[in-house]
Amino acid sequence: MTVEDQVAVKDQGAVRGRVAVDDQHRIDEPTLSALLERLARAHRVPGAQLAVHHGGRTVSAAVGEQVLGGGRPVRRDTAFPLASLTKPFTAALVMTLVADGEVELDDLLTHHLPEAGLDTAGTVRQVLSHTSGLPAALPEEVGRTGSARRWAARHANRQAPVAAPGTAFSYSNTGYALAGLVVEETTGMDWPEALDAILLSPLDLTPAFVGDVRDPRGRSSVGGHVVRGSGRRTLPVAEQGMSVVEAPVGALALSAEETALFARQFLARPGPLLAAETVAEMCRDQLAGVPFGPYGMADGWGLGWARYRDGGPDWYGHDGTGDGISCHLRFEPAEGTVVALTTNANTGQNLWAELVGCLRAAGLAVPGPGPSAGEPDDDPGPAPEDCLGDYANGDLRYTVSRGGPGLLLGLGGPPRYELSCTADLRFTMREAGGDPSGGPAFAGRFLRDPGTGRVEYLQVSGRLARRGVTRGAVSR
Repeated sequence: MTVEDQVAVKDQGAVRGRVAVDDQHRIDEPTLSALLERLARAHRVPGAQLAVHHGGRTVSAAVGEQVLGGGRPVRRDTAFPLASLTKPFTAALVMTLVADGEVELDDLLTHHLPEAGLDTAGTVRQVLSHTSGLPAALPEEVGRTGSARRWAARHANRQAPVAAPGTAFSYSNTGYALAGLVVEETTGMDWPEALDAILLSPLDLTPAFVGDVRDPRGRSSVGGHVVRGSGRRTLPVAEQGMSVVEAPVGALALSAEETALFARQFLARPGPLLAAETVAEMCRDQLAGVPFGPYGMADGWGLGWARYRDGGPDWYGHDGTGDGISCHLRFEPAEGTVVALTTNANTGQNLWAELVGCLRAAGLAVPGPGPSAGEPDDDPGPAPEDCLGDYANGDLRYTVSRGGPGLLLGLGGPPRYELSCTADLRFTMREAGGDPSGGPAFAGRFLRDPGTGRVEYLQVSGRLARRGVTRGAVSR
């Protein structure tokens, strides 16, 4: 069964968690709903949406409640917070300015934001491809600045870069906050206004926003849920914490159908929103010559889009996780396929993983979570002593210590994760004391400095942390 076939979900197959493809290449909407409902129930997800576009036709499903026990059903047009899935929208905004000649991809960021004092931030291209070396997270005081421009002037250069621009992939919310500010400085509009006017209105989409971003039209979005205790407790999250500075990073909320419509602008026959050259550049892998790639997240990275390779045609996409939110988007341009999932629970990640398995079993080669770290060798031996110690990425602090046969990882505090290493310094990371056969496992690795051969970096979920980095310590 090939990806040319249209996905259809048969009643019998949906009950068993399998996806079938019929002879007429049709999607069966009722049984797509049955599959989503079964998966949502299995993973304690109160509400979810699924949109599948293939062969020029979109079929979608919506199940569950907006708030657990609240009685308000999730509809196909209900907005879900997209969290980091906002970033491709911000990248597309910047790329419209590139197409208009107002921004050059190889402009230094300081060309557009001189007041930020970002002498180590690299270029616009490096920011959009997460190769600028900027820290992963914005500092805590961001929420108190109230203005993106004020933050850029006072705080943007406070955190130490983790690597010199162009030398490593390191996923950065800071970079996308600055990309949003480039949009504001160039257009004279606030980021939400520019997003609406340039990208969403031409697609006849009305956005919703979360956190401190207010839209006078008042479209609301669902709340999140945190599932704890092996699913025995589900706690609602009243609001997504998001300052106006962080809006370009993760403040957008849309439905799965609307998110899929945006992704359709990047298919082999793109929609009218973006020029073909813009689409091609955003999807082109930007990491040629970059020694450290996005291990644990994807196989490559464009401008705003992760790139996935699995032996067939390349797929693209992005994930978004917020406070009790998990959303996922994948598209394959050549065959014109888009899959978008929105969920209002942290366990939506597990739902997505199982859904991907169902789709792949049917022959639709949708890439799921990032590449696996692989199972440790039967007897890999202890990790080298030079893996132990402290690592930093901006204000994020990691401590690696010995813990029995393996390693322990702490995030600014006591050890929280157990690391099972392979001989080549890759590892799987699970909650300390958890069931090793269940729960999410994350991929990571240690990296040696090419010059000294010493373990110098820790990379987890695409975020690079450098040993003992301090302000101004990054070499060029």
